[in-house]
Amino acid sequence: MKIIIRQIQEKDNLLLAKIIREVFIEHDAPQKGTVYSDPTTDNLYDLFQTPKSILWVAEINNEIIGCCGVYPTKGLNENCVELVKFYLSKDARGKGIGKELMQKCIHSAREFEYTQLYLESLPQFSKAISMYEKQGFVRLNQSLGNSGHKTCNIWMLKELN
Repeated sequence: MKIIIRQIQEKDNLLLAKIIREVFIEHDAPQKGTVYSDPTTDNLYDLFQTPKSILWVAEINNEIIGCCGVYPTKGLNENCVELVKFYLSKDARGKGIGKELMQKCIHSAREFEYTQLYLESLPQFSKAISMYEKQGFVRLNQSLGNSGHKTCNIWMLKELN
């Protein structure tokens, strides 16, 4: 099994949107006020043309299995970037691919000279939250920035120094 992690390409849009929405359905997570219903989910390639942002795509045997990126969400301080669009297809979990994607994003955030990495999540994604905590993210009492994802009620921050 050879894992390839590469930057998003325009041809990835439909498949990534499908994977993201399947994860929400699988975990019975809210669809309104989350990335599920966010119109940018259908055109991630264009979204990640934003300066100081990147979306990494993981594939095995030329099959896309997930993604994770960093994005300068409006309202965050200039030293802080958001970890976004971190989703893996069901069969890809538990193999270290998520950890590899996250490490790639942490490295990218540092390369872009950010000092903090922020994320928003939901209780339905408890396994992911546990992984974030192992990676040094700490819970916050309120959201930072203006992601537009009002339903997310878990906010976490990691210092990148």
